[in-house]
Amino acid sequence: MSSSVVLQNKVSRIGEILNDASKPLKQRFRALFTLKNIGGEESIACIAECFSDPSVLFKHELAYCLGQMKDERALPILISVLRNQFQEPMVRHEAAEAIGAIGCDSTLAILEEYSSDPTREVAETCYLALKRIKWIRENEQSSTESPYHSVDPTPSAECKTVSQLKSELLNEEEDLFNRYMAMFALRNINSSDSVLALCEGLFCGSDLFRHEVAFVLGQLQNELSIPHLIRALEDLTQNEMVRHECAEALGSIATPECVHVLRQFQADKCRVVSESCDIALDMADYEKSFEFQYANTAALVN
Repeated sequence: MSSSVVLQNKVSRIGEILNDASKPLKQRFRALFTLKNIGGEESIACIAECFSDPSVLFKHELAYCLGQMKDERALPILISVLRNQFQEPMVRHEAAEAIGAIGCDSTLAILEEYSSDPTREVAETCYLALKRIKWIRENEQSSTESPYHSVDPTPSAECKTVSQLKSELLNEEEDLFNRYMAMFALRNINSSDSVLALCEGLFCGSDLFRHEVAFVLGQLQNELSIPHLIRALEDLTQNEMVRHECAEALGSIATPECVHVLRQFQADKCRVVSESCDIALDMADYEKSFEFQYANTAALVN
């Protein structure tokens, strides 16, 4: 049997795990990221089948992975999710961000249309996605590659001090695209001062902005951010998007303190948060293990 046929069979089996609502969510997440890494049309089709799942967290992660795959064949399902007013704001936002990550000029009209969506996080995401696509078109020689192997919602700012970037990040009068550029520049600097500057961003700006700060802190895995992430997770006035991202960031840092806090919030009344704690604890287990990779489902199926 050829290697391509073997891989196709594996994708089909991984897709079955992904679509099996009786499986633990953490197992389905690992299947999802395995499909993201494999890529291709069949992986996209398997992921697309899951957007009727009752878990908002899971659906949002489906959209995230489709964007990270940067495959134009995912655009029809992502546009459908963005247009669907019955999908939760967190899911629609992630679909819009994924459309921006894929970065096709053909999606400018749909992003323009929804940049005035009544749901703020959706509108802001569409605005950022629009600006990202236009920026890339106008700055063809500039790299948007992330040192963290992610497709970011905006490029990073260049040639500024931590103090200048912090000022831009926290200035609520500044254009959101510029604040995001400052955010990713601070991430890339990855110093104690830049991490602490980012931590201040957990408590200002819109829900969308704060959730992205938490995501970036998860990428950095710096223990300086732990008390700030815990404070935001414990704050019940924070949007579920923000609290969920704080939980997953704590899971990626994976100290005993992080694990203790995540266990406390596994029974949170907000389903997105409680499920995020489950996923974060699985991530923490991975960080402390000798497993070769988190997205390991391909090695577990025939």
